[in-house]
Amino acid sequence: MKSFIKKFSEIGIHDVALVGGKNASLGEMYNELVHEGISVPNGFATTSFAFNEFLNENNLQIALNNNLSQLNRNDYSNLNDIGKKARDLILNATFSSEFSTAIVDAYKTLCEGSYFEVAVRSSATAEDLPEASFAGQHESFLNILGEENLLTAVKNCFASLYTNRAIKYREDKGFIHSDISISVGIQKMVRSDIGCSGVGFTLEPESGFENIILLSGVWGLGENIVQGTVTPDEFYVFKPTLKLGKKGIIQKKLGSKEKTMVYAESNSHSSLLNLETPLNKQKQFVLEDDEIQQLAKWALIIEEHYKKAMDIEWAKDGVNNQLYIIQARPETVHQTKNKKVFFEYKLIEKSEILSTGNAVGSKIIVGTARVLNAPKDASKLQEGEIIVTNTITPDWDPILKKSGGIITNKGGRTSHASIVARELGVPAVVGCGNATETIANGHIITISCAEGKTGYIYKGNLPFEKKALDFSAIKMPKTEMKLILADPDKAFQLAAYPNNGVGLLRMEFIITHSVKIHPMALIKFNELKDANAKKEIEKLTENYTNKETYFIDQLAEGIATIAAAFYPKEVIVRMSDFKTNEYANLIGGKQFEPKEQNPMLGFRGASRYYHELYKDGFGLECKAIKKVREHMGLSNLKVMIPFCRTVEEGKKVIKIMTDFELEQGKNGLEVYTMVEIPSNVILAEDFATIFDGFSIGSNDLTQLTLGVDRDSEFMNELFDEHDKAAKTMIAMAIEKAHKTTTKIGFCGQAPSDFPDFAEFLVNQEIDSISFNPDALLKGIENTNKAEQKKVLDMH
Repeated sequence: MKSFIKKFSEIGIHDVALVGGKNASLGEMYNELVHEGISVPNGFATTSFAFNEFLNENNLQIALNNNLSQLNRNDYSNLNDIGKKARDLILNATFSSEFSTAIVDAYKTLCEGSYFEVAVRSSATAEDLPEASFAGQHESFLNILGEENLLTAVKNCFASLYTNRAIKYREDKGFIHSDISISVGIQKMVRSDIGCSGVGFTLEPESGFENIILLSGVWGLGENIVQGTVTPDEFYVFKPTLKLGKKGIIQKKLGSKEKTMVYAESNSHSSLLNLETPLNKQKQFVLEDDEIQQLAKWALIIEEHYKKAMDIEWAKDGVNNQLYIIQARPETVHQTKNKKVFFEYKLIEKSEILSTGNAVGSKIIVGTARVLNAPKDASKLQEGEIIVTNTITPDWDPILKKSGGIITNKGGRTSHASIVARELGVPAVVGCGNATETIANGHIITISCAEGKTGYIYKGNLPFEKKALDFSAIKMPKTEMKLILADPDKAFQLAAYPNNGVGLLRMEFIITHSVKIHPMALIKFNELKDANAKKEIEKLTENYTNKETYFIDQLAEGIATIAAAFYPKEVIVRMSDFKTNEYANLIGGKQFEPKEQNPMLGFRGASRYYHELYKDGFGLECKAIKKVREHMGLSNLKVMIPFCRTVEEGKKVIKIMTDFELEQGKNGLEVYTMVEIPSNVILAEDFATIFDGFSIGSNDLTQLTLGVDRDSEFMNELFDEHDKAAKTMIAMAIEKAHKTTTKIGFCGQAPSDFPDFAEFLVNQEIDSISFNPDALLKGIENTNKAEQKKVLDMH
């Protein structure tokens, strides 16, 4: 006879038809992965057979079919009534004594004598197919204690097969309602209400970048993440270095975690409270580094077992302080995408920014803002309008398909709003904080998710470009094609472009946007005279006992993100090359920077690094690089010294780096220098005895060869990289590099703008050319043509 109940120990991934995707996955992990060290709470599941028997015994199937046949499939205007009638049919029916006894007996066995609280979760039998996630469609009931409460919760799960959102989801996906059954998983409760919980993806969910594990977490129950009620902590872990035993955490983002969901003291044990999170806990990460590492390692094991990207739920029990995996399902968005074809969006002009938040996706869309308070306002939404609301829960799902975009005040990258937006392929900006206040109902707005991790909502209808990029057709030239990068937020997306690594990582962007503070203002904080700067620094560094560590961590995370995105290809980071007037603009910077008449030719580059005014600041830069290379394991990172005027100066910088424990040659560290001063070209053979490689900075080299200030609007016409003198300098540098077998690259716009300049570099046999991302594809095309022409000319 077929069974009503299956223990987790009796089911596996092939039992989806019997116990649904969720429970099949739990059984699989319980049986196959617990011996790998992964903790999965034990439990049991009711079967699809039990559900179908329940329908038959109560003569429900015909009644349900008749009810659903009345559904208005044009506008779903009667969805509320149809859903309620379907649920009432199930709730008013009765379980057979045989089925009730089977549930109670399994509960007793699980509890081994003394009843404890369990989680009761729905699992549809078509759940977690690659093309259908069923995310949030059916109900779960937590902290259920006792026989009667358990039986009630199981029946409520059965009824949730006909939530409004589940009915609409099946309609949209083309499922026949009567083909889907419900299994119910009953699992030992993890007391995350007094601990913490969260979700994880075994890829970066925006770009689909496969070498990242993203973990999100909140205090208390995970419902606050799913519903997007709070902004969670986020942790990015890099798989390849994690596998090598290194500390793979490359980014930690502190979320506000404003609320903590806990169990209310009640007879049923099932009611919940959402409490204000104490301020000290809002400012504390929910996980320690070793716990992040442990969860990431478990995520890796799960992904390798299932042989696909996974979406995972985890929880930490506040009683025993143990971590558990409570769910794992296939990630459904990126595995169905063509990884070789990308659509690139670019704003042509900008306007007033109405709000910002976390960008979901990479699209731009223009539409009418529709401010809605709840799903019951669905009738106000017209096809293609942009929903603006406080938060999105699964109850919104029936109307989301009509929307052109989603904007929420609350939520993070792993909230329900984000997951559904990715699945629907619409842009979303979540966690804005104030969107419902700053965006006027009925006004035209532009959502841009094409500017990195931050999503922008602009006033009005802004023009933008959409370009299809098919990377499968691109042939790479013999000359290495590298990128010039500054913004870590765009790194994972850009890593998918055809490239040979990063020829120039501009550190200045990370210092300006992430660190914001002058390093010497952190080192000499107690000597700082500017009261306002002191106040700003206190605010930015409030979670750090040591202010210098703040600089190291922020800079390291930005650099590590780019190094990880392109790993194992080389990434060359240029040490800071602000001019004094630019350093002075950092918080607290004015006190530590001299005033110069011509900062372009003054106290910049290598000269700063060993000077008393900045030496300790350079030390913090070195410590950040060391952290990325040695602690995080990203040994593909190389260092470049800018504006090194003399050979002696080069030697001083190498020595000072060694003093700061960033030693050339150690762990394969290569140190390059920019070739941007005529002295670098004239004495290239001498510089080659100190440095491992050269990179021609054409802007400064042209400026100094022609004696033209490239910042002067009066001298624009004379600044020309095509000038014979400038090109002679470039040719000499390449020739001397080849003579000393020193690697040499070129950074600049000219090879993408001018095919003849690409031809010139190819004929000189440059090793690599680095382009800004928007010029890369044109640069590849020009370089290919130049190489083909060179071959033809030789014949």
